[in-house]
Amino acid sequence: MYSAIENKNMRIIILCVFIFLLNSCSTDPILPWFSEPENPCLELPDTASTSSASYLAKNIFVIVIDGARWSETWGYPSQALIPYQSQQLKPQAVFCSSFINNGLTKTISGHAAITTGCYEELENTGDEYPSRPSLLQAWLAKTDKPKEAAWVITSKDKLYVLGDCKDQNWQGKFLPSLDCGISGAGSGYREDTATVGSLKNIITQYHPAFAIVNFRNPDYSAHQGSWDGYINGIKSTDSLTWVIINYIEADAAYTGKTAYFITNDHGRHLNEVADGFVSHGDDCNGCRKISLLAIGPDFKENDSTATQYSHVNLSATISEILGLGRAENSSKVMWDIFK
Repeated sequence: MYSAIENKNMRIIILCVFIFLLNSCSTDPILPWFSEPENPCLELPDTASTSSASYLAKNIFVIVIDGARWSETWGYPSQALIPYQSQQLKPQAVFCSSFINNGLTKTISGHAAITTGCYEELENTGDEYPSRPSLLQAWLAKTDKPKEAAWVITSKDKLYVLGDCKDQNWQGKFLPSLDCGISGAGSGYREDTATVGSLKNIITQYHPAFAIVNFRNPDYSAHQGSWDGYINGIKSTDSLTWVIINYIEADAAYTGKTAYFITNDHGRHLNEVADGFVSHGDDCNGCRKISLLAIGPDFKENDSTATQYSHVNLSATISEILGLGRAENSSKVMWDIFK
């Protein structure tokens, strides 16, 4: 029989082993943990500035593939599930291999971090606007272009909130055009193929210079608990991204004058966290680690950077290209993706 002291020591040993095992399985060799970067909010664009961008890119499209986990995309063997991005687009692009969501790993907060340059914990239902004005609003204010020059085009209806903000100086002003969900706020999600159809019509009719595009998959299928649907969602959005870029580039108004950013709003739980791929929303590696592919006439080609960046850096880079940036934002721009 063990003594009371021996029993206590044995319990301590077992507890230590359990903690060690728990910690050892909370990381994935494909998904290394990143130290939290210093990425404060982007300074509000100075629309009174007379500075103008001197970049070849005159148009910007941000394509957000909702909720794709690194382990099934760029971390998957040979990137077999994303052949268009990895084989067709990457040779033309700069790949950011250390890109993360450094805020709330949910849909609206992830998208809003791109459009506002600030991580903010927003309601994920579409019932709350971001606190700060979006780059779309700032760009429309600076250029005095019509609302049809800037668009929010999304499969998820709730992302209409990207078009406005709670800032009283900006609320309801310089609003971009919206094409969200089936028919706007509260109408429900639409198929990603329908979003591509809408985008094509908008390109043909309005020739926007600035747009953010959202595909609901693979996030939508993962939340249904369908692994096959999730995998097919990764494959289909990869294909649709290729379709979009080719369609845009075939238009003389865009050829050689357009920058594309392909990224994610968030990832998904690691397999051993909560319900695994089905959900997301915490700070595990699976939710935080995402990707960014940058394509454009001002960027390097067939190159990559391991510099740690987040959505705020993407926002600062877009701001720089559009001529919206302040000097305070210079350190946040992803300078090493430029030629």
